[in-house]
This record gives sequence, C-alpha cells and structure tokens, in this order.
Amino acid sequence: MLELAGIIILGIIAQWVAWRSKTPAILPLILIGLFVGPISTLISDDGTKWLEPVWNGTEGLFPGERLFSFVSLAISIILFEGGLTLKKEEILNVGPAILKLITLGSTVTFFGGGIAAHFIFNLSWPISFLFSALIIVTGPTVIGPILRNIPLKKDVSAVLKWEGILIDPIGALVAVLIFEFIRVGEGYNYTIEALIEFVKLIIVGFTTGFTSAYGLYYAIKKKVIPHYLLNVVSLALVLAVFVMSDLFAHESGLLAVVIMGMVLGNMKLERLKEILDFKESLSILLISILFILLAANINIEDMMLLYKWETILLFGIVVFVLRPLGVFLSTTHSGLNFNEKLFISWVGPRGIVAAGIASLFGLKLTMQGEPGAEYITPLVFMIVLGTVLLNATTARLFAKIVGVFLKSSDGIIMIGASNFARLIADYLMKNGRRVVLIDNNAENIKRAKLLGLEAMKGNVYSDELLEDVELNDIGFLLAVTGSSYLNEYAIDKFSTIFGENGSFRIATTDEITEGNQKPKAHLFTHKDDYINLSEVVRDFPFVNEVTINSLEHYTALLKEINDESHSIPLFLKDNSDFIHIISSLNESFKIEKGNVLMYIGKTIV
Repeated sequence: MLELAGIIILGIIAQWVAWRSKTPAILPLILIGLFVGPISTLISDDGTKWLEPVWNGTEGLFPGERLFSFVSLAISIILFEGGLTLKKEEILNVGPAILKLITLGSTVTFFGGGIAAHFIFNLSWPISFLFSALIIVTGPTVIGPILRNIPLKKDVSAVLKWEGILIDPIGALVAVLIFEFIRVGEGYNYTIEALIEFVKLIIVGFTTGFTSAYGLYYAIKKKVIPHYLLNVVSLALVLAVFVMSDLFAHESGLLAVVIMGMVLGNMKLERLKEILDFKESLSILLISILFILLAANINIEDMMLLYKWETILLFGIVVFVLRPLGVFLSTTHSGLNFNEKLFISWVGPRGIVAAGIASLFGLKLTMQGEPGAEYITPLVFMIVLGTVLLNATTARLFAKIVGVFLKSSDGIIMIGASNFARLIADYLMKNGRRVVLIDNNAENIKRAKLLGLEAMKGNVYSDELLEDVELNDIGFLLAVTGSSYLNEYAIDKFSTIFGENGSFRIATTDEITEGNQKPKAHLFTHKDDYINLSEVVRDFPFVNEVTINSLEHYTALLKEINDESHSIPLFLKDNSDFIHIISSLNESFKIEKGNVLMYIGKTIV
C-alpha cells in the first residue's frame, strides 16, 4: 500500500516540479524512477531497490506478467488520447515544411538511426529499426515547456509545435507497425505466412478501430449514453477495443486504439472536447505512475549496457547528424533562414510516446527471448533523457547564439473580436504588426478570418492560451470585449504572460460616469466605453492618419479629437514607421516632428 501511494504522490510531485521549473514532466518522472529503482540499490542496506515493480518474476508490485498488462492498458489509453488530437485539416493547413518534417525528416531518422544502431551496437536489423522507429517521435508535452520560455518568431515556434503534435500519433502508429512486423516475422521466419499474419493484424486493427469509433460516435450522437457516464463509457470502450482486437489478432490492440482515436478525433462531435479533457487528465495520472514504474524497473545491469563510448557515438549521430540532416532537407524553399533551421535542428526532444512504447516493446521482446531486446528500453530512455536535458538547458542560450531569440515581443493579442476590434486589428496588421484576436464567439472569429486576420476561438477562463507556444512573440495585451468583468479578468490573468510591454483595457461605463480615471489601464481614452467605440466604428469604419508637426500640434490634435464626441485617438507611429500602443493620454511618449497620430471618427480639417 505504501509503495502504491508513494508512486502516485511522487508522480504528482514530479508533475508540479515540471510545471514550476518549466521543464517537460518526463524528466523529473524518469529521474525519480531511476533514483528509487536501480540507483537506490547502491545506497540501500541490503542492495535492493526501494521500489521493485517485478522481482524474481513472481514477486514485487506487479509479479508475473501484471506489469506488462498494466503498461499495455496504460499505453493504449495514452495512444488513444494522442490519436484524438490529430486533425486532418491541421495536417493540410500546417504547410509543406512541417509535412516534410513528419515524412522526409522521420524517414531520415528511421533509416539513419537503424543503420547506426546496427553497426555501433551490433544489434540485429529488426531490433535496430525498432529502436529507430521509436526515436522519430517528438511530442507536444516535451516541446511545449521548452519553447514556452523562449520568445521566437511565430514561424519557428509553429514548425516545432506542429511537428510535435502531428508526429506523436503518426510516430506511434509507425512504431506499432514495425514492432508487429518484427514479432510476426520472427515467428514465421519472414515467409509468406508472416506476411499473411501481418496483413491480418493490420486489417483487424484498422477495422476494429474504425467500427468502434463510429459506434461511439453514433451512441453519443443519438444520446444513448447519459452525459454523466460519457467519459467512463469512453474509457471502458477503449479498453474493450484494445482487448477485443488482441483476441482477434494477437498484438493488434495498440493499432486499433490509435486508429479509433484518429477517426473519432476527426468527427464533428460537440462533446468530443469533454472526452479529450477527461483523457488528458487520466493520461497525466497514468504517465505519472507509468514512468516512475518503468524507470524503476530498469536494473543496474541494463544501465551498464550503455556505459561505453558507443552510447555517446549513437547519441551524437541521432542528435547532431540525423536531426539536422532531416530538418535541412525538409525545410528547403520554406522561407526559413539558415539560423532558424539551425535552431529547429537543435530542438528535437523525444518524449512520452517514445519512452512508453519502448518500455512496452522491450518488455514483450525480452519475455520472448529476442536477442538484443534488452537494449531497446535503456537505449530509448538514453535518447529521451539526453535530448530533454540538452534542450531544456541549452535551447534558450542556443536561440540567442544563432540570433533567433526575439529581443522584444511586439506582437499584440486582443481579447475580443467585435467589429471595432477587427477594424483596429486589420489596420495594425497592414502596418506590419502581428495581431491575434481571441474570442469565444464563433461568428466573430469567422468574420475576422475572412478579413485575413489571425484569430482563434478561445475561452479566457481556460489555460489553453498559456500553453500556446505560437504566442511567444506577444508583448501587448488589449482587452476590448463588451464585458468589463471579462476585460478586468483577462488583464489580471494574462498581463504577466502577454503584456510585458503593456496591458490595457477599455474604460467601463461606471468609470466614465464616476470620473474614475486609470491612465495605466485604459486603452485609447478615459471617456469611451465599449458602446461608444462600437458606435464610432459603425459610423466611421476606417482609421484616419494625421502627420504631427510639433508637440503643440499633437496636443491640439488630441484636444480636438477628445472634444469631439464621435472621434477616438488610437495609436502613434514614429519616424521609423513603428506603431506604438499607448495608453490614454500617455505623456511619457516622446513626440517628434513626422510622427503620425491614428484615430477613428470625423476627419480633422
């Protein structure tokens, strides 16, 4: 009981440490597992592990094949959740560079890693290519925490983010197929019977996954499942699909749940997000338990297998040869410059899917007595730990060295995408500023996108925005919704993340009535609330520009605009054509001849 409770407690502590330190959770999880497992044998009185998942085959927390069964079921849930996140429209919209990375780049790693493992460690070709199939997978859970603390151009962040999201389920699928081919081939000596068995496995896995996804879809659509049972029924069905598929074709269960997740994730299902949220929470718990167990299950003897110069050579080839080769081949004619490609080459941490599936396959093949199978888990763990440690500690410094680190975050995020917000965003975008509109109203987002604006449907009460690494170049926060409470909440929650250069909101009706002026908070003016702004934009749907001759001229212009009930000052453009976001009546801005004042309202003669 103490050990089981300890695993959960240590797992959640590791997740919290990862959150506080802004590092991938897999790093503290594996380190804790190694410490309470193989490393503890060096300091315990009797030379045994503090945590022993399996001991002498028949003792420990999971005696016999119970650890293998638990890992299989846990990985099936994690892979299903990963499949849910893969959207076909995302693959079509990410651009050729990212598509090449997850195809051509993965191919380079697969063949290069397999050849390297074969000749460096003298592993059989099947085991070598299983290793290389496992290390093609990066993932959002390791990329996100590393990039979240580095201000980068949107293009660079987007490439790394989408590579991790898309290759996670695809890489898992490839690894499962390679493993099944090896397993079937070993049993049939790669004859026609082996091919037939492999095709049978593929057909059963795909068929079971597809039919189960559609079955759950129609059950939810026809409201056969009550709302309060939706998540647990989905969980039960995933486990049932995994087990049932295995009964029809041995070892086809993982393929079935990946396909089930991919198919279900691309259906238009209103309650899909509820399932995904539940699976994400469950995956966090399972991952926390799983990786402490898997790391603890490694023996000192397994670690000593890697205590040789060949390990460093293999790591160097994977990280410093294959990754850059794959990236540079995949990003030709992409618009990325040499330094940006170099940074993307440097950042390629392997993650949870690679380590989890490696442990599962390593367990299976070792139990079957496959020669060289004992290398799979420690080799993949070495790549995972090495790449995560390397990137977590050096990515920020490397970004500065190669010159992709943004010295100033000049992007603008606008909470609210109403008519006047779209007008302002369109003007700023056409003048060279990156603007991202966030709104929970789908119609507002649709209209913004029709104008060519960057807009996303989002809820400010959730933490989704905080997780988006593509917003790392945002430095200004403008809250312009019709809800004064929402504007205030957005400022309080996001100002430290997105408002390092300024966080502003429009004045409220009560503040205008009471004459409560907050120069550091109000955007545009102290006398215009959401209603006034909407009315002015309705009557004057364009932005005026006036070139300033002197400080006195600027002061006179401001007075004339502020005195006019249907005119509102917006921004100032300096002599280098940079638009400055300023709060209302900001007197700290240095006015120079040639500056341009932008406003909406009646034309000033």
